[in-house]
Amino acid sequence: MTNNNTLSEPLEKTKTIAEKTVYSILFTISLSHLLNDMLQSVIPSIYPLIKTNYHLSFSDIGLVTLTYQLSASLLQPFVGMYTDKKPKPYSLAIGMGFTLSGLICLAQASGFYWILLSVMLIGIGSSIFHPESSRVAHMASGGKRGLAQSIFQLGGNAGSALGPLLAALIVVPFGQSSVMWFSLVALLAIVILYYIGNWYKGVAVSKTKAVKIPSEKHHSLSSTRVSVSLAILIVLIFSKYFYLASITSYYTFFLIDKFHLSVQASQIQLFIFLGAVAAGTMAGGPLGDRFGRKYIIWISILGVAPFTMLLPYANLFWTTILSVFIGLIISSAFSAILVYAQELMPGKVGMIAGLFFGFAFGMGGLGSAILGKLADTTSISYVFHVCAYLPLIGILTAFLPNLEVKKKKAAGI
Repeated sequence: MTNNNTLSEPLEKTKTIAEKTVYSILFTISLSHLLNDMLQSVIPSIYPLIKTNYHLSFSDIGLVTLTYQLSASLLQPFVGMYTDKKPKPYSLAIGMGFTLSGLICLAQASGFYWILLSVMLIGIGSSIFHPESSRVAHMASGGKRGLAQSIFQLGGNAGSALGPLLAALIVVPFGQSSVMWFSLVALLAIVILYYIGNWYKGVAVSKTKAVKIPSEKHHSLSSTRVSVSLAILIVLIFSKYFYLASITSYYTFFLIDKFHLSVQASQIQLFIFLGAVAAGTMAGGPLGDRFGRKYIIWISILGVAPFTMLLPYANLFWTTILSVFIGLIISSAFSAILVYAQELMPGKVGMIAGLFFGFAFGMGGLGSAILGKLADTTSISYVFHVCAYLPLIGILTAFLPNLEVKKKKAAGI
């Protein structure tokens, strides 16, 4: 009798963890995502400064983004695949250590190649952070996976919005060396991630000791249909992040060129857009949980097209208004896409998170490099005219299966 009680304790603990939404961990990992992405967003925020200081072309700026995004993307699927099999609770804090090193190097960089090395280190930190932190959000979701990913993504988007604002207040007035102050934020994040690592370790140990709890519901789709659906999702990520690359890397230049704004004023405009992205993020996950992720993906990608096509022709007032609508609508897609993909391949949380975060960063980097070259050969205004049509690719969402219906049929409902 005593032995049965002893054996049942870890099982009950694991079931409780699996069934209960752990909001304290969700909001803590969201805070760490805020800090991480705030530090990451310092890179594009100082582009006008380093472009002037080092006499860089738009192609050079694109190469900086490409270096960062590739280092932030290529490792992510491999990190996710590895930690699916062997969880590494303290890898989050280690990843932030790479980011800390990159920030210190960036503050002291004296040339273009030092800048490339700095952003590469920051990118490596991001490649370790995102798959594992997404897994933590999944573990703490209690089954509310869309809500959990939205809370997690909210932190990241809020951090991305804060980065340009802090850069406008700190880096632009005080110069490149002031980036060093952001290393204090990285140190704070390391402490928070160590705390999360302790919780993560406790859950991982409990699961290995306990009898396995029932797995997530599987769909009845064939492997071919799953592969095609994943390919469609990747194309949708391409359209979303290729467009976002035009905003995050070149929106300030577009505003300076078209409306003759100051660097600080253009950073405030970027903050407004990224703030709208942060606000819209929270809606995508819960709405996907309630109405179906396919519909949210459809609305988020294709639905933003009218606004992106109007943006290049608007005056400053309407540019601001349109940027808010674009940010609100397009930001709801990623949480829905990520959870949809994880439902397509149950049990591959880390690999899917790494693949999609990695591909998103990779597309952002590739997009920035290509658009930088295009801006050099044409104009920054032309870039925004071309990118305006990318969301039309969202029509491919029509070919995605409705997983909620498939699950009900598989369950005999």
